[in-house]
Amino acid sequence: MGDAVGQMLASAVGIAISPIPIIAVVLMLATPRGRVNGTAFALSWVVCVAAVVTVIVLLGSGADASGDDGPADWTLWVKLVLGVLFLLLGGKQWAGRPREGHEADQPGWMKAIDRFTPGKAAGLAAVLAVANPKNLVLAVGGAVSIASSGASAGGKTGAVVLMVLIASLCALAPLAVYLAGGDRSARVLDEWKAWMARHNAAIMTTLLVVLGTKYIGDAVSGLSSD
Repeated sequence: MGDAVGQMLASAVGIAISPIPIIAVVLMLATPRGRVNGTAFALSWVVCVAAVVTVIVLLGSGADASGDDGPADWTLWVKLVLGVLFLLLGGKQWAGRPREGHEADQPGWMKAIDRFTPGKAAGLAAVLAVANPKNLVLAVGGAVSIASSGASAGGKTGAVVLMVLIASLCALAPLAVYLAGGDRSARVLDEWKAWMARHNAAIMTTLLVVLGTKYIGDAVSGLSSD
């Protein structure tokens, strides 16, 4: 299990620190339906991430992603492609950052979030978890890493559970602060939202470049040793 956890950890943390889901939950919790909508968002996020990771791990394990000599060649090629995608997404993120003195335009759903129902909150979580290219690539990358590890079936299952929990911190942590923080929670969550919004481009660009470099390095190292 240790091998599987080590391989997927960077991807899971990458999803966990994605600013947009955190901002979405914080905004949602500040609305009149904050408790129910925030809970719906968090539960939907966990289910969607779990579904994507589980399906990829099952498909990869069924396709012999790991062998006696290490990861199968096809998993290394997948990692190489994902690494390139990470670098491209990082470049796009940095190129699209707001210029100094300007703020990023708010998406339409942020402006309408105070009118959300639990169903819409759950739907937004599904979109941000599996339809957002950055999070989807991160989830696939982590799942492929688990599938191609030398861990047993039980170890891979444990790694999947741990990856889903870590990747869901962006939705679960604000909800936990809101439910347990009392009067202080609003101030704490607002500070989180402001900081994440201010540093969104820098956070995601750094993350994607680091992960892209790691995935490409792992892939090239594995392919060259065959």
